[in-house]
Amino acid sequence: MTVLKYILLAIYIVVCIALILITTFQSKDSSNSAEDTYENPSSNKYYQKNKGRTKTGKTQRNTIVLGVLFAILSVVTAAVFVL
Repeated sequence: MTVLKYILLAIYIVVCIALILITTFQSKDSSNSAEDTYENPSSNKYYQKNKGRTKTGKTQRNTIVLGVLFAILSVVTAAVFVL
């Protein structure tokens, strides 16, 4: 049981560090995207359809995955260390 605790703790630390790094290097979204869409609504349709394939889209998806994994590991780690 102690080996499981150490393995779980190591995975938790790796996920924490990865989440910190990926959110640090994440680019900020433009604040005036609503204005751009209002002025020229057809200009960004290709980008909107393929946004998940860009580097920004992949980074956002990885941030969400790591965030969910972090939340799940937090609950599991707390349960294992309390019991």
